[in-house]
Formats: sequence, structure tokens, C-alpha cells
Amino acid sequence: MPKEPGHNRLRAMDYDALVVGAGHAGIEAGLALSRLGYRTILVTQNLDTIGQLSCNPAVGGLAKGNMVREIDALGGEMGRLIDATMIQFRVLNRSRGPAVQAPRAQADKPAYRQKAKHTLELQANLELFQDTVVDLISDRVSGDPITDGGADPAAWCDTQITGVVTERGHRISAKVVVLTTGTFMNGKIFIGEYEGSNGRIGEPAALGLGARLREMGFDVGRLKTGTPARIHRRSMDTEKMEIQFGDEEIFPFSFGDKPLDRPALPCYITYTSEKTHEIIRSHLGRSPLFSGRIEGNGPRYCPSIEDKVVKFPERERHHVFVEPEGMETEEMYLNGLSTSLPEDAQAEYIHSVPGLEHAEIMRPGYAVEYDYLNPAHLTPALESKRMRNLFIAGQTNGTSGYEEAAAQGLMAGINAARRLQKKAPIFLDRSEAYIGVMIDDLVTLGTTEPYRMFTSRAEHRIALRHDNADRRLFAKGAEAGLHNQAASERFAAKCDRIDDIREILRKRTLTEAEASGGSWAPRRGGENFELMLRDPNVSLPDLMVLEPSLGAEAAPEWLRQIELDVKYEGYLKREERHVQRFRKMEHLAIPADTDWDAVPGLSSEAREKLKVVRPVSVGQASRVPGVRSSDVAVILVQLDRR
Repeated sequence: MPKEPGHNRLRAMDYDALVVGAGHAGIEAGLALSRLGYRTILVTQNLDTIGQLSCNPAVGGLAKGNMVREIDALGGEMGRLIDATMIQFRVLNRSRGPAVQAPRAQADKPAYRQKAKHTLELQANLELFQDTVVDLISDRVSGDPITDGGADPAAWCDTQITGVVTERGHRISAKVVVLTTGTFMNGKIFIGEYEGSNGRIGEPAALGLGARLREMGFDVGRLKTGTPARIHRRSMDTEKMEIQFGDEEIFPFSFGDKPLDRPALPCYITYTSEKTHEIIRSHLGRSPLFSGRIEGNGPRYCPSIEDKVVKFPERERHHVFVEPEGMETEEMYLNGLSTSLPEDAQAEYIHSVPGLEHAEIMRPGYAVEYDYLNPAHLTPALESKRMRNLFIAGQTNGTSGYEEAAAQGLMAGINAARRLQKKAPIFLDRSEAYIGVMIDDLVTLGTTEPYRMFTSRAEHRIALRHDNADRRLFAKGAEAGLHNQAASERFAAKCDRIDDIREILRKRTLTEAEASGGSWAPRRGGENFELMLRDPNVSLPDLMVLEPSLGAEAAPEWLRQIELDVKYEGYLKREERHVQRFRKMEHLAIPADTDWDAVPGLSSEAREKLKVVRPVSVGQASRVPGVRSSDVAVILVQLDRR
């Protein structure tokens, strides 16, 4: 076949799957598709920035650490990457309840990036290609899309994606495409009066694709995020700062059986002052954030330092966490000083912070504004309702954070593979994973500001602990095909051992001799260990002194999980009753061909919202803004009639 004018041809044109972008979403999508046996190509602007930790050099945190462990339980990669490259580990909120505890690790940023790239390079069925995607290729769906698609909301599409066009003119065809553009689609950075067409400082934006998506009818908006300056380690005065060490006990993010042996570096804490705030206020007129040059909404939970000074004038100081970026780099990250102020203003206020008086600024802070797609136009499988076989993940969907991006990339990759397998997509509901909460929020509510996962977003967070993610989700990963035989055997052995320990706790009782002496004297003989463990003053290690077999062949993390399950069993049982009621609504499927204009009794607002969201279940319909309880009752009646 002759070449089309003005277009080159790759050495191989046709792929099963194509992933656009190699950030955290693209990594997971590319690995999932290729590991499931599909010939996949990952197209990215720069192979040297695969897996870049663009902002904070850390993975995990509140709710985020839970998601990293969920990613691992499903067969994803992020947990293994951070385990191999962490330089400090902490469990946040150790003094509080288990529902709000979470692991967090400082990452060696260069090492993480290199490990991610090498993992992709070693993966069978996966090709990496450096270029910029500027257009999508699509055609009409043959046959009846509703009949072909069954109950899938994406079946309403009368077009399907068949490939992409790159900046250098390559036309690459694929049966499914996963779009993960991060902050690069029409990205623009701001440093005071300076503007640049970049997705990150020093890296060009991806131009062309955003305009084409607008032309094709996609709902494209603008969002903003930012990052602080980086300084040289030697220019810090750590004597004026508080030192923050990591935890001595480190447990992996991955549920694999490899022990961790990683070096550890400390972080430092200092604070802004009233002088800092005065300097910032004096330069507000030069901030693009306040001059109106930035159009997109920024993250309210992670405001810039100038935003904090304006919105919280009563605060005398704000935290600054000074964090290392790696073992073999001297750059330090000023967490808490995100900004878009001019460079001279940044230097002035940074030098007013104790310990940073002589800071050498290696990279300035900046804001970045970029295109994103309204996630309300996605199915719960993260497939576009406007173009079949197009899956979208990460910051392209309006989220913020490495963990949120990776989780979406994994689910988009799994469901793109399910599309190729002609199988029903795999959904995670709100009761079984933080990932399920996030995706349901995005596709049901949409977002007009960068979305971040919080524990407070999850109704069933007592059950969604980081320690039990594999017990919740391993079966889903196995169903997707992302767990090998060794992982399955390891998981089965763990579950069997946990069950054995629970059985010992139920059967082993405190003897009269044990109850009459030592620290157990006040307790009654004949009381079983499980009942004793429910006492907040009794721990599993206490009982292991009496019954050493409890700890035999059991990892410390398993024992913590058992103890939490026993102590919170009453809460968990009560929550399980709520979950069962919730799942009844989630399992009431709504046919994709429902004509909402023909459903009598719906409010006008509900009708319009339901036509946009096209919920897949009564549960999802009930969470659509504007849908009242009376509308849900009408939907139930309509389903009963059908």
C-alpha cells in the first residue's frame, strides 16, 4: 500500500493497544496490557522522564498509601517501584485509629524514574516510542452499537478509536487506546511575569491534541497545579530546623515476600514567619494567580504559599518540610512553599525562613496550567462515552497525585484488556476499595478542580485499611489475570495461616494457673484469647508470651492485621450490614439503552443529569447530583416494569 502524503510509517503499524504518556498512569496501563499478552506500544514525549515524580518526592500518605497497596493487590507496579527506591518510611497517624493510618515513603527521585523506565524496557509485548501524539484516528462503529455493546454505556458511541497520529507524522493503529497526558496537554507554566509552553519546567508541552479533542466534541477544561523551589543541601542550616527521622520498622508497600533493606535519610521541618508573609504580600500584584492570567482552578487542599497567606491571614506561620530528592543528588524539596511568584520574590521570602537564610535555589517554583477532560463523560470502566475503545486515566481526568494516576492507569489498562477479550469490565465499588471511591466520584460527579483522595471520601473506611488490601482485592487481580501462580500460592498460604491463628485465638483459653499469677491475675480462667484480645489493654504479642504458636511462620504485618480485625470486629460487622444494603443498590443494573426522556415522573433536573452520566446502576444514579430520593423510587418502579 502506498504511503499517505506527508506521513512516515513505523516499522510496525498495528498494535493491540496503545498508551499515550508514560507518567504513573501510563506505566500501569502499559504494563497491565502487555502482561496480559497484548502487543502494546507506549508513546511518550521523552523516554528519560518516564515515571518522573514531578512534585513531591514521596509516594503514599493518607488514603494514598492505601491506594498504593490496592494497586499492588490488583497486580500493579507502583508498590514494587517505591519499595525498591525509598529513602525514608513512615506510618502516618500511628497514634490514631487504623482507618486513618497510612504508609508514606520518601522516594529517591532519580532512582524511581530509572527503575520505572527499566521495568518497562524489560517487559515482554511492550514497545516504547518517543514522539508526541497530536490527533486521534476514529471511524464509525459497524453494526448496531447498542446491540454489540450490551449493557455498556460506551455502547451508545457511534464512533470508535482506531489509532493516533504523532507530531512526526506517524500513524499508529491500535484496537484500544489509553490516554494519560498528565499536565502536558497544552501545558503552560507561570513564574511571575514569565510564561512558557511547558508541561514541566524545561519540558515542552504537548500541543495539538487538546485542540483536536475540542473539535471532536470532548468537554475539555483547564486546571492548575504548582510546585515549590528546590535548593542545594549544602546551603541549609539544619541547626535551625527540627530533624525528622523515619520509622525504624519498615514494611513493604508490595505484598510480595521480599524483605526491604533500604538506606534512610532524614527530613527537616522549619516554619515561615510574619516577615515571610509580609514579603509575599508585597509581591502579590506580580503573581499570575492573583492577576487573573491563570484561568484553571487549583487544588484547594494544597494551596500555594501566596494563597495560604491571603486565605489564612491569622496564621503566624506555616510548616515547611525540607525533603531530600535522592541519595545521589543534593537537591532538597521545600514542601509547603509551592508558588508562582517571580524568582526574585521567591528568593526573598525563602531567605526569610529559619535555616534557609543562605539557600541556593537550583530550580524555581512554578505553576502549571493544562487541559483535562470532564470525567463525567466516562463509564466506570474509564472508557469514553464519546468514543469507544478510548480509555482515559490520570490527571487527564482531573485528578492530582501520583497514586490517583497510577490507580486509574491500572484500571484503565485492565478494562482495555477486557474490551479486547470481549469480557465485561471489572469495577471496584465504593465498599471494597479507595480506588472504587475515586472512580465513582469522578464518573458520577465530575470535577472542576484537581481531585485528591482523602479518607473522608470513603463511607466504609474502617474496612478499607492499608494492611488488608490484598484480602480485599487479590481475587480481582487474579480475575484480571495479573497474578502468577507463585503470587497466588503465596497469598493462599498467608490466608491459611491467618485463619489458623484466628482458630487458635478462639480455642485457646486462659488457664486457672495463668489467671492466678503475674500480669493476668485480674482476668478469669477459661476466657478465650479472642475475647481477651478485644480488650484495648491486651495486645497479640502479650498473648504470644503464653502461646508462642500464634507467631510461628507469621509476618509481623499479618499479626497486626489479625489484631485489628479482632479489636474492630464489632465495627466491621456493623459496617458490613451497611455494605450489604449498599450493594443491593449497586447490583440493580440500569440498561444502557434507557431512554430517560421516556421515564415518567422524573424531575427535570434528574432527567438532564441522568442523560449525561448514564449510570450503570441504581446506586450510581442515587449519587448523581440533582437526583432526589423520589427520582430513585421512579427508577426502581421503571426497572421493575422492565
